Amino acid sequence: MDNYGDYDSMNGLGAGMGIGAVILYLAILILYIAGLWKMFEKAGKPGWAAIIPIYNFIVIAEIVGKPIWWGVVAALVPCVNIVFTIWLLNLLMKSFGKEVPLWTILTVLFGFITIPIIGFGSDKYIGPTAAEATGGNSFDQFKDKDYKPPFGDQDKPQDPTV
Repeated sequence: MDNYGDYDSMNGLGAGMGIGAVILYLAILILYIAGLWKMFEKAGKPGWAAIIPIYNFIVIAEIVGKPIWWGVVAALVPCVNIVFTIWLLNLLMKSFGKEVPLWTILTVLFGFITIPIIGFGSDKYIGPTAAEATGGNSFDQFKDKDYKPPFGDQDKPQDPTV
C-alpha cells in the first residue's frame, strides 16, 4: 500500500492563500491608481492618464516641469529609468510641497501608501519645481558664478587681426 500522505487539505490552503494574495494585490493597485488619479487632477491634468502605462510618466514629467522625453526615458529605457524615476518622484514631492528627501525615499519604498495620502489628502499642487519650467536650466546649480573663461569673453566677437 502506497501511503505518501494526505495532501488534499494542503492544496486547498495553498489555493486560498493564493487567492487572498491576488485580492490584496488588486486592492493595493486600485488604491495606488486612485491616488495617482487624484494627484493628476490636483495638478490640472486628466485623471484618466494614471491608468495609461507610458503616458502617466509623461504627465508626471509635465507636472514637475521637465520635458516630455524625461517621461519616455523613465518609462522605457532600462537601468536609466531607475534614476529618472527617482528624480521625477523627488520633483513630484516638491511640487506638492512635501519635505524632500524624506518623502522621496518614502515614495520609492512605500509609494502605495504615500501616493494615496497626497492624492486624497489636503495637499495642494504648488506648481512645477523643475528649473526648466521657470525658464532656467537644471544644471545652473552646478555653475560657478565667479568663473571667468580663460580666453576672454566668449560672447563678444573676436578680432581676427590680432
